[in-house]
Amino acid sequence: MVSKDLVAASTIPIVLSLLAEKDNYGYQLIKDVQRISGGSLQWKEGSLYPVLLKLEKKGLLSSYIKQEEGRNRKYYTLNQPGKTALHELKNEWTSINQIMTTLWNPQTRLI
Repeated sequence: MVSKDLVAASTIPIVLSLLAEKDNYGYQLIKDVQRISGGSLQWKEGSLYPVLLKLEKKGLLSSYIKQEEGRNRKYYTLNQPGKTALHELKNEWTSINQIMTTLWNPQTRLI
């Protein structure tokens, strides 16, 4: 299992990355994260929806209602500011990953 702190830190980049692929609704995002992570990330609806609302208020996402199987679902879509934010987050996470890889692999260290 992944620590709660790491899950919290990675939620926004994960959500933006998934929505960069296609529009989606909250419950499906939860299922996709569980599948992609091999079950090591177990998001709850109560923790995801506030994040989606926050991203929408920041202008990174937009939402719309789509009727499916006789019910209305709120879909989220990544807009241009969200794409820009995702690009910045990718750069940040790549840098951190490189630092951690160097620290944890002594053969690659220059120090």
